[in-house]
Amino acid sequence: MNLQHHRIHFAEHLDLSQSAARPALHLVRASGRAVQLDLPAGWLSLWLPLRGPLRLEAADSMWELEPGHLQIWRDGRLRTSARLPCWWLCLCGPDTAWRGYLQTGADNTTEELFPWEGPAPRDAQRLMVRLARLAAQPAETGVGAPSALGANGDALLRTLCALLIDQQRDLQTRLPRCSGRTQRRRQQTLLRLLRVQHLIRRHPEIRLDLNRLARSANYSPCHLIRIYREVFDETPTEFASRLRSDRAWRMVRETRMPVCEITEALGFESQSAFCRAFKNSFGLTATQARRLDRQLARAAA
Repeated sequence: MNLQHHRIHFAEHLDLSQSAARPALHLVRASGRAVQLDLPAGWLSLWLPLRGPLRLEAADSMWELEPGHLQIWRDGRLRTSARLPCWWLCLCGPDTAWRGYLQTGADNTTEELFPWEGPAPRDAQRLMVRLARLAAQPAETGVGAPSALGANGDALLRTLCALLIDQQRDLQTRLPRCSGRTQRRRQQTLLRLLRVQHLIRRHPEIRLDLNRLARSANYSPCHLIRIYREVFDETPTEFASRLRSDRAWRMVRETRMPVCEITEALGFESQSAFCRAFKNSFGLTATQARRLDRQLARAAA
């Protein structure tokens, strides 16, 4: 296994767009402030901040990835723009470089890794760190030089891909619901819908209008509502409302933020609108929710 290993530090900029035509994987280790990495469109990339928040920018979105969270990305160009000190890993490359590691089963079926974000499984974190350490061993050959990782590195990468594929089994079960006559077409449909999910998830403070969401997926608003419901059993608006309700519950229960600040953070028109929505969702007021732990503790005593 040959892997391009890169180290970038404070205020350095690495642009891998010139490598788009080469079927090679790249492992980037970055540390410090104002480090930038540009990836071309169409690449599959795994991002893992180890310390400090990592800011990522796509064509229509910007978001921060918390330490210990994993981002799988394959939707258009992506770049970093971290202003705060951050230590992170990125494993990336074109589909042709990933293909051999995404094959499963006796028939070597090539699986798909879909865009995903969340707390990194502990085994995935360990595998990426071990792969980075292994790639760094021949560092004296120069930054960006090929690293022959051998059978050990090959096994690490295959295990990592198998772990992530298994984690996405729920998404795989939704593929037959997607429109398209071929498997590839259905995968493209799911990628479009996941792009919509990403926008909704990453802009909880903004009420994204349906027209913008539909444009991001190249659908009409009516078609987006229909196909999203067929695949995920809810509309984009219902998904956004559910996420906002979940976030409201966490902010009320887990923080000391005043209700007026929570109202503003979640994009409600007024505090009374937030209070009505909260009680409709959970059957109690924000004040009652904050007292819930004390009431449960007294009952247990």
